[in-house]
Amino acid sequence: MTDGRPARARDEVERRRALLLAGGGEDAVRRQHDRGKLTARERLDLLFDPDSFVELGLWARHRVPELAGRELPAEGVVTGKGEVGGHPVFAFSQDFTVAGGTIGERGAAKIVELLSIALKCGIPVVGFNDSGGARIQEGVESLSGYGKIFYHNTLLSGVVPQISVIAGPCAGGAAYSPALTDFVIMVEETSHMTIAGPEVIRAATGEVIDEESLGGARTHAEIAGNAHLACPSEEDAIDQVKRLLSFLPPNNLQAPPDVPFSGAIEDDDELDEVVPEDPRRPYDVRDVITRIVDDRDFFELQPGFAANLITGFARLGGMVVGVVANQPIVLAGSIDIDASDKAARFVRTCNVYNIPVVTLVDVPGFLPGVAQEHGGIIRHGAKMLFSYSAATVPKLTVILRKAYGGAYLAMCSKDLGAETVLAWPTAEIAVMGPEGAVRVLHRKEIEGADDPAKFVEEKVREYRERHANPYRAAEALHIDDIIRPAWTRRLLIERLGILRAKRDLRPQKKHGNIPL
Repeated sequence: MTDGRPARARDEVERRRALLLAGGGEDAVRRQHDRGKLTARERLDLLFDPDSFVELGLWARHRVPELAGRELPAEGVVTGKGEVGGHPVFAFSQDFTVAGGTIGERGAAKIVELLSIALKCGIPVVGFNDSGGARIQEGVESLSGYGKIFYHNTLLSGVVPQISVIAGPCAGGAAYSPALTDFVIMVEETSHMTIAGPEVIRAATGEVIDEESLGGARTHAEIAGNAHLACPSEEDAIDQVKRLLSFLPPNNLQAPPDVPFSGAIEDDDELDEVVPEDPRRPYDVRDVITRIVDDRDFFELQPGFAANLITGFARLGGMVVGVVANQPIVLAGSIDIDASDKAARFVRTCNVYNIPVVTLVDVPGFLPGVAQEHGGIIRHGAKMLFSYSAATVPKLTVILRKAYGGAYLAMCSKDLGAETVLAWPTAEIAVMGPEGAVRVLHRKEIEGADDPAKFVEEKVREYRERHANPYRAAEALHIDDIIRPAWTRRLLIERLGILRAKRDLRPQKKHGNIPL
């Protein structure tokens, strides 16, 4: 005979667990859904493979006198580990149904513990941000909690991939945690990320703006550059997280996840016709990228920000690569301040996760202008030079058409460490464009010519024949080969296969001093 204590204890555990799993309760969940948002646990259910999630810290409880008697299930944040496509991933998901998802001492401690374990185990982290920010009742303890999160975000940086999904409000100091991670994905209409809200800004500066225009998904994806993707729904955002993870290794000590490739590697004759010979005619460089990569599958990042330069992930012969390309249909593909930052950040991300970089070049130069000069184009452009030079992963460059001046170097020339540089017959490599060069070199002759336009035309043709072509660069070994565009995919796959064994030893130091 037993007195029934084990059964009562078991029932009590189940009762308490059910309360914690219910979050803020039915009314709070209904309000969350009415806002067009999923709950913290629904997000994790969509992210992880079925029945793979193991929760950590479910029983955490605050110790704040001002909140005595108030239950805050799981301390407003769900943390744990599961599998995505059969691979382990850690995740935390802020629960807006519990005190607006505010972060206190214990909630922060849960996130910090999760990050610490992920660091030790070499496992990626996905964070869902949907929070009112620091819990006011906890004062400095809440601020301290955020500080610890920032510190651990920094410890994990370059060791394991960190992906942030902004699925609701993310304001004040809380916004700096996503900013410290590798990738930020925002949900349109329902997510907002700001340091100060519209009311604070109006009181401080008199400026009037609504929340969506100030810190919505499109603002960060197209203007501020803080978001890598803006998605129409949370479901789509989670799908993008899964796709992103499919290109990334679990940590910096492992290779990216290549896939078996048995398809035929055939030359594409149509690629010969994609890029116009006239350097002034625009085209969409995505048409080149998709013809080169496997299955025409290109995962573009930050498509709306600095659209004059394209970045994203793809595969070549099953091997993961990062792609950087000038975009001639926007600003003629010139490099400005935002494009410099975008490229530098992406190259450094590829480098820390062992992803080779393929660079497609069609660049007339750095964008001229007073705003660019005063905005620091020299400092920002130097970030590209630094990032490419510091990268030790295989670097392969294809010059499609224009490659002028310092921008030619910034787009990963051999001088910046590219192991392979190929050029199409349409490539023009020079200090500046032929028209500009002729006007500098022959200024007095142009002024004295009977027909200045005809004189310029003749000198431009002469300059192109002597200087602005790939042959002179190939003779000087700045280019490895001049190829038909149709051969590009085959040759990149061949050379990438060789370069995977690359070893690049650098001087010992803490780190370089990138011009920030």
